Amino acid sequence: MNPDKKIIVNQLVERLGNAPYMLLVDYTGLTMLQFNTIRKRLREVDAKFHVTKNSYIKAASEAKNYPAEIQKDLAGQTAVVFGEKDVCAAAKVISVANKEFQKPVIKSGVLDGTFLNAKEVQGLADVGSKENLLAKLLGVLNAPAGAIARAIAAKIEKDGGGALTAEPEAAAA
Repeated sequence: MNPDKKIIVNQLVERLGNAPYMLLVDYTGLTMLQFNTIRKRLREVDAKFHVTKNSYIKAASEAKNYPAEIQKDLAGQTAVVFGEKDVCAAAKVISVANKEFQKPVIKSGVLDGTFLNAKEVQGLADVGSKENLLAKLLGVLNAPAGAIARAIAAKIEKDGGGALTAEPEAAAA
């Protein structure tokens, strides 16, 4: 490989070094304004959007030991999305841009060394952010406790116990 090309590939490998994910998207037809809008939105979720030659992405993915399935999507105009944090937020930005501009199109991705096809990447976009998932999980975990508390309160009320009061405090006064 040409020494200049090796430098570019090494820089790409270095950028991908701390990234737990890499998404490949087809950016054909994006205007510069649309491209910059997507870049700005991705920066807000700590992700980057880079255009580079498919051969460089191929060499970098081989250096990173990414799954070989990624190679089939290295055709046409390909951009790389990667970051160090929330893959779901980055995938959502691409998905929203696709709905807004009908571009870019998700090709595939790699998450923690596992190949993801376009549907799986779209599934990550549909999941939502980490904060939303944690809020949903908290709601699921709190639901049984709330149901038990309501059932106990209903039973006490049915048995004529009335509302729960702080009797020990009244006795102490």
